[in-house]
Amino acid sequence: MSDNAAVLVQDFLAKQDFTQLAVLVDVHTHIHCYPIIQQQLPAHTLIKIPAGESYKNIDSCLSIWKNLTDLNFDRHALLLVLGGGVLGDMGGFCAATYKRGISFTLMPTTLLAQVDASIGGKLGIDFEHYKNHIGVFQQPLATLISPVFLNTLPERELRSGFAEVIKHCLIGDKAMWEVIRTKTLADQDWTTLIPHSIKIKEDITQKDPREKGIRKALNFGHTLGHALETYFFSTSKPIFHGEAVAMGMIMESKIAHSKGLLTFEELNQIKAYVFSIFGKVTEPFSSQEIIRLTLQDKKNKGNEVLMAVPKGIGTCVWDETTSEKEMLEAIEYYQLS
Repeated sequence: MSDNAAVLVQDFLAKQDFTQLAVLVDVHTHIHCYPIIQQQLPAHTLIKIPAGESYKNIDSCLSIWKNLTDLNFDRHALLLVLGGGVLGDMGGFCAATYKRGISFTLMPTTLLAQVDASIGGKLGIDFEHYKNHIGVFQQPLATLISPVFLNTLPERELRSGFAEVIKHCLIGDKAMWEVIRTKTLADQDWTTLIPHSIKIKEDITQKDPREKGIRKALNFGHTLGHALETYFFSTSKPIFHGEAVAMGMIMESKIAHSKGLLTFEELNQIKAYVFSIFGKVTEPFSSQEIIRLTLQDKKNKGNEVLMAVPKGIGTCVWDETTSEKEMLEAIEYYQLS
């Protein structure tokens, strides 16, 4: 991690051996982030695509693959992905599948991508509105992280990323939870929290790179969270990934409490802090539709919805079979809070 993004990428690329370099950006990172590193890049080609979750699909992949093909990229070429979680997931997926795989490097520009999406080798795209439905596991050549890009983010985008920081504390570090919950979003120390989150996720993913066991803990908040994100995506008021995960963490903490894994005090503590940062989503949504969407969750086994939930604050259990009744009660708990 370095405050000087330009020197960071320059030093890294100087040590690599590649035949060609392409930099993948979206319309936002092209304007706000690319100029920060542009002068320090060697000869390269720029590939630009539209921004947003709605473009995280096979059509965008076709455009990226066509660009690489038209450039005559061989298997010794390098793709530098400059963007947030959407671009990192999709750009990495395209690199991992182009000619059976070329090297790629991630340079995440959002808090969400820096603390979560760019770590662990999960790549993919959405399909039929299901989150990350098509994808692969493949590690980047490197992930280059610079907090300087956080200065380019709107507050809502920064807040969305903070959901993953909260999640890492709740599943992995009670002491850090006690630190962050005394502060507002504006008062958080990113130079401490970014490496802290990265270490928690790296430690877990190195033990379980293909999500057969402990890596499932990282899905806390995401079973119902992904369902909520998918649901609102099709409405006139879509919500950000972190906002959906924040909702999911409250609901899934209620499920943990119902299973005797969280005390009432711990549940209230989580709910109060998450609400203080994210507020409450008051737009109506269908509980039954949310539950139906959880049936497509990648952690499921057969017809069982399996969740990762906290066991006390700072630890987590996974593969917890969760009933429709428990999910309904959890959604109601959020709605009536």
